[in-house]
Amino acid sequence: MTSPAAPIWLYDGVCVLCSGGVRYTLRQERDHDIRFVAIQSNEGRALAQAHGIDPDEPDSFLFIENDRALAKSDGVLALTRHLNGPARLLLLGRALPKAWRDWLYDRVARNRYRLFGQKASCEMPDPATRHRFTLPDGP
Repeated sequence: MTSPAAPIWLYDGVCVLCSGGVRYTLRQERDHDIRFVAIQSNEGRALAQAHGIDPDEPDSFLFIENDRALAKSDGVLALTRHLNGPARLLLLGRALPKAWRDWLYDRVARNRYRLFGQKASCEMPDPATRHRFTLPDGP
């Protein structure tokens, strides 16, 4: 019997909000099995393009689980199901219509660099979790 593939979080590695979300996830994760793929990596660019996201101007992250790629608020909710802690309150968002959730997601995503900042390069994970990350090659 084969085990299902680990879930993948395709994230914007230079976005301060996204990087903070990755750090939070590492602390609050239930099963410690999520793979983190920076959209700036070769694998990340390929995943983004395969799912209709421009890797140079990403408007969403993806959470890929059981061969399903979920974007925007659906991706947030899927990721949240893997977490402990206060982020689980986001699951209450399931009660809202998807159009409303995605509208809110789009507002934050569109303004994330202005509101939270942008880094020059992807943050390096600590050695204990490095094996779970796909990052861009060095300069």
